[in-house]
Amino acid sequence: MSRLQLAIDVANLEEAIQFYSRMFSSEPSKVRPGYANFTIEEPPLKLVLVEDIENGGSINHLGVEVDDVRMVHEADARMTDEGLTTTGIDETMCCYADKTETWIDGPDDIRWEWYVKSGDNEQFEKIVVSSEANCCEN
Repeated sequence: MSRLQLAIDVANLEEAIQFYSRMFSSEPSKVRPGYANFTIEEPPLKLVLVEDIENGGSINHLGVEVDDVRMVHEADARMTDEGLTTTGIDETMCCYADKTETWIDGPDDIRWEWYVKSGDNEQFEKIVVSSEANCCEN
């Protein structure tokens, strides 16, 4: 199963957690300083809140969370075949998770992430562990 991801910047994280918990009748699955995420079953949604006082109420990025790494590779290949430019596939530590991901920039500077989570960690800022996009560069 796949689910859409909506990552939004919020001015007040605690207020946003309370609101979205009530709206979706769901508690966050992870809360860290300046960050929370919900894994909502109905509708299938990964809701990510990133505290950003200056940009509250704006889209941080959109994404598609998939079940396995094969689906990330298939999505990257499909988008590339369609003539779209992706970042390539990276193994990363970001947003308190270990992930395999690819990114693409859409119209109006809307960033999309296609990813599968493989574990948890305490790293918020993105660290690329390995990259297929750069594997063969000299």
